[in-house]
Amino acid sequence: MKKLVNDPEDVVDEMLDGLVAERPDKLRRVGDSNILVRQDAPVEGEVAVTSGGGSGHEPAFAGYIGEGYLHGAASGEVFTSPTPDMFETLVREVDAGEGVVVVINNYDGDIMNLDTAVELLELEGDIDVETVIVNDDVAVEDSEYTTGRRGVAGATFALKVAGAKAAQGADLETVAETARRAIDRIGTMSMALTPCVTPEKGEPTFTLGEDEMEIGIGLHGEPGVERTELAPADEITDRLVDGVLEDLDPSGEVATLVNGTGGTPLMELYVVNRRLSERIDDTGLDHWDAWVGEYMSSLDMCGCSVTVMDLTDEFKELLSAPADSPAMTVSE
Repeated sequence: MKKLVNDPEDVVDEMLDGLVAERPDKLRRVGDSNILVRQDAPVEGEVAVTSGGGSGHEPAFAGYIGEGYLHGAASGEVFTSPTPDMFETLVREVDAGEGVVVVINNYDGDIMNLDTAVELLELEGDIDVETVIVNDDVAVEDSEYTTGRRGVAGATFALKVAGAKAAQGADLETVAETARRAIDRIGTMSMALTPCVTPEKGEPTFTLGEDEMEIGIGLHGEPGVERTELAPADEITDRLVDGVLEDLDPSGEVATLVNGTGGTPLMELYVVNRRLSERIDDTGLDHWDAWVGEYMSSLDMCGCSVTVMDLTDEFKELLSAPADSPAMTVSE
């Protein structure tokens, strides 16, 4: 399998260097670690909002570092959680005395390593940390790698909400609770047409037949709820939308996200968004905003996910608040 890499063992290191090189006035790398932070971190008078996870999900998570979004992020090896010392270093690097919120997806390895880092920080007693867990996947309740629902692309909305709340000057507990309330109003369902290929192994992480697709899949190719014959885009979209709306049961204004998993052309994502918009309109919901693109990928997997967020006036304000990061800019 062809990959645009040098040595597969260096791909994360070189990827992070490239990200910093894109905006050296905005980002900096912490020593030789896989941790990136805002160039101006720690930001005085502001709660720091951070995240992290395995690499291979770009632009998540380091791609969201910037004003109005994240203060920093830790990038593990491909599909591998950051280590406890990485999380600890990240928190220490961005804390300005107001505390740090760490928002991560619900995967056992990530939570275990973050919990260990928080325990180490508590022993020192000099930094207050709030952990927020994203569990927006409506397809699978428990999996091989999670207790409870997985965290998937809906984290994009949750991170934006948290970052905007911190930028408003809210205190630590308020930023964390706002993010948790947002997560309670977010649902996502995913599908895959093809597996992904990790740089090191150079072979698919699972198998799918030419005429097969997987519904409800996880970010790393974890099995979903059904493997079935390939269907037209509208039928696939309907399946994802039905799963999300049935679980979330929104009642007013919504924001939606059609997320590409890394190998899906924008043409096809817009086809999905067309059907998603039709379905939202058919329900009588007010389609306040629609995001389409690659927000949380799975290397080169072909597929997509559909996310719906049930909005309030507060969440509309936070989602539309100014932000400046490599992966997303929201103008005033």
